[in-house]
Amino acid sequence: MQTSIHPTAIVDDSAIIGAGVKVGPYSVIGPDVEIGDGCEIASHVVLSGPTTLGKNNRIYQFSTVGQDTPDKKYQGEHTTLVIGDNNVIREGVTIHRGTVQDRGETSIGNDNLIMAYAHIGHDSVIGNHTILVNNVALAGHVFVRDWAILSGYTLVHQYCTIGEHAFTGMGAGIGKDVPAYVMVAGNPAEAKTVNAEGLRRRGFSREDISLINKAYKIVYRRGLTADEALESLAQLRQESAVIQPWIDSLQSSTRGIVR
Repeated sequence: MQTSIHPTAIVDDSAIIGAGVKVGPYSVIGPDVEIGDGCEIASHVVLSGPTTLGKNNRIYQFSTVGQDTPDKKYQGEHTTLVIGDNNVIREGVTIHRGTVQDRGETSIGNDNLIMAYAHIGHDSVIGNHTILVNNVALAGHVFVRDWAILSGYTLVHQYCTIGEHAFTGMGAGIGKDVPAYVMVAGNPAEAKTVNAEGLRRRGFSREDISLINKAYKIVYRRGLTADEALESLAQLRQESAVIQPWIDSLQSSTRGIVR
């Protein structure tokens, strides 16, 4: 693979550029940036460090990736952004590094699609195979678990977690944690149902989806306390490990769950 850097691009001498990387016109690659093999950086992209990109990522024009956070507590400390492999970051996306008050690192996994003008705030953690649709905005300290889909204009408050295979409707305002598998909508967001169609597309069996629906009813339809719901879910867990993300969502929640 042959590396190609457009003559109008500015690449700092300390940047590490992998094999087969393409950097388009007028892009700026700053110090302490590492770009893995096979990445494509379009025109007018700004990559600031310390930032590490894995392999085969594609970043579209006018994105700003790895910039320091506007959080007023940030005083120029050494913080990082780490991005995995095979991610697509579309036009105008902004992703900030971490802060020493939390993890010190913003992390993005593999195979994610981050669509136009989305924002990922400091210290957030994005898993694998997620989709952030146009204009999604994540405040700092947000966790988005594997396979979650956030529809356009979703807003997520700081310290919230979006569970595995969860789905947010267009314009959802998330102020509490969204459990695994749950579909939410509205502002403030409310739980609507299970993301059954998404689960079917990802190969979940009819039996597993039925169990996930049972878990949903335990949490949202029986008027149980969190401890009572966890006790019932533990019994259901004996039938299939597919219930474990439900249990994890409730046990790890610090803000309470969307109701």
